Amino acid sequence: MVNVNSATLAGAEPSDSREREKTGGEGTRRDFLLLAATAVGAVGAGLAAWPFISSMRPAADTLAEATLEVDLSPIETGQAITVVWRKKPVFIRHRTADEIQKAESQNVAELRDPQPDSERVKKPEWLVMIGICTHLGCIPLGQQPNDPTGNYGGWFCPCHGSHYDESGRIRQGPAPRNLAIPQYEFIDDTTIRLG
Repeated sequence: MVNVNSATLAGAEPSDSREREKTGGEGTRRDFLLLAATAVGAVGAGLAAWPFISSMRPAADTLAEATLEVDLSPIETGQAITVVWRKKPVFIRHRTADEIQKAESQNVAELRDPQPDSERVKKPEWLVMIGICTHLGCIPLGQQPNDPTGNYGGWFCPCHGSHYDESGRIRQGPAPRNLAIPQYEFIDDTTIRLG
């Protein structure tokens, strides 16, 4: 025969403190263990994923190309140079007073990609732009003295016949947009930093 305590059958609190701890604080311990296990799992997942995340950072040689300083002092008025920045050709032209006047006097409303010259340059005499045609990525001609400059005195892409003016704006041909202007700033009167 089983001897049963009448207080236990009636739902009264057990008298043993370990049993009381077990039944009264069980939810709190379970919650704590769940939170602790979740935190440990999250930290473990982060540590396991770190090599993959770290591999997506740019390499040291790429970071070195992130900025480029260009000395403009040897470039005479009317001359143009091409530098390579982030594996792209960047056209830098020291514009003449005539080129500046033509670029500034153009009626922007007539352009396919309307942009005034003042938005494309930081100093009127210096035009800095990425030398990649916006049609199919060719490199337009017009940087060398003997290159054809197209119908508007700027650059000409012979692959598909895009003509750009002295501000690098598309004027004729299939290119949909002007030649892009990179992020750059003047460090002093004769030096720019690309990037």
